[in-house]
Amino acid sequence: MTPSPWRVRRHGQAAPLPAGAVSPGDRVRPVAVTWEAGARGLSHAPTDVSSGDPGYGIRTARPGVRPGRFARRTAALLATIVVLAGCERGSPRTGPGESTTGPIGCPAVYDTARAAVERAERTDVPWGGPTTGPRAVTGRSLVYVAQTMTNPGVAGAAQGVRQAARVVGWNVRVIDGGGTPAGIQAAMDQAVDLKPSGIVIGGFDPGSTSQQVSRAAAEKIPLVGWHAVAAPGPSRRPPLFSNVTTHVQDVARISAQWVIEHSRGRAGAVLFTDASIPFALTKSELIRKELATCPDVRVLAYENIPIPDASSRTPREVASLLSRFGDRWTHSVAINDLYFADAAPAFRAAGAPGTGPPYNIGAGDGDPSAFQRINSGQYQSATVPEPLTQQGWQIVDEFNRAFSDSPASGYAAPVHVSTAANTGGATSWDPSGYREAYRKIWGR
Repeated sequence: MTPSPWRVRRHGQAAPLPAGAVSPGDRVRPVAVTWEAGARGLSHAPTDVSSGDPGYGIRTARPGVRPGRFARRTAALLATIVVLAGCERGSPRTGPGESTTGPIGCPAVYDTARAAVERAERTDVPWGGPTTGPRAVTGRSLVYVAQTMTNPGVAGAAQGVRQAARVVGWNVRVIDGGGTPAGIQAAMDQAVDLKPSGIVIGGFDPGSTSQQVSRAAAEKIPLVGWHAVAAPGPSRRPPLFSNVTTHVQDVARISAQWVIEHSRGRAGAVLFTDASIPFALTKSELIRKELATCPDVRVLAYENIPIPDASSRTPREVASLLSRFGDRWTHSVAINDLYFADAAPAFRAAGAPGTGPPYNIGAGDGDPSAFQRINSGQYQSATVPEPLTQQGWQIVDEFNRAFSDSPASGYAAPVHVSTAANTGGATSWDPSGYREAYRKIWGR
């Protein structure tokens, strides 16, 4: 019989606590509890992804997996686990390369990751964006073409655009592409037909609408992207006046560094991506490469689940992954927080603790539901949030620069890591200073 993946007691002896379960200096008291884990146990089948190598291939989710299979297999086995109780906050973190819970897997990489994560978790970050620019022009209209409004990042940026547009007196219309190539193309056709002052490319590859982009260029309608291409700032091919995003390299790096720091350099990780979106695939590839800098962090699986299919396919795939990897799966990184919203039912059915393991971090976009999961300890530990409202204001500012024949600001916000320890109960990452700065620039 295969042991339960969540126990930490083996053969009557207390095994080492899971990585990240306590902070250095904490004093813990074990309390035995029981739970139902499964009639046949959890299989520990060999790792298999499409390439045959767990770290270097994307495994596409199989639509044929039955959603209730894992729940039925894990309905009756009685296991005993040890949980933590009576934790008391003790001394501060240990020095570089030190650990109070065993050897660190990659000391030099860990020390670098730890320093980077501590910087990214700061909340007292001053505004570093533009402070000068043209005054607001009047009487303009924007169309925001959304890849899908079910993507919380896309929707959050759209809300920021609407908010900033009210300040300058512009009209905004949102057209939802529905997450399909045909729907996005139709939405772009409709946007160009409306002949607005500007069009926002909201979270999709402009190359997928090349004909519509060419039509917009012929009509002299400027385009500003949100996560449309990998790099922030102006783009010639595709022709964007500016693209508003954080640096994808920074987001990917800090996400992987959080896993390395949190696991003390010893993790079994699962990556979730959407390979149909070049931006998302670039991000997940960068995450994988950064994780590989720590030899004792192993990528167990690389799952390709398109965002429009996430709600139906993620629960099935998570149940399958739990069955395959058991307690080897300690951490997860997803290119978007929404995967963990969809994964929660499968984790819950398996009896996995809401606070982990697995410990889950979203490499974007930090929508309110992600913060709610983090704050309540429900199957997400951290997020690398985009400052979505601030980016919406920046989109309006970039258009104002385009309308005024001024160069793009090209600003990219620094990365931030949100956890239950630094959110203060907030449901978004909304840095200070940008509203005042933009209002001053626009004369509003």
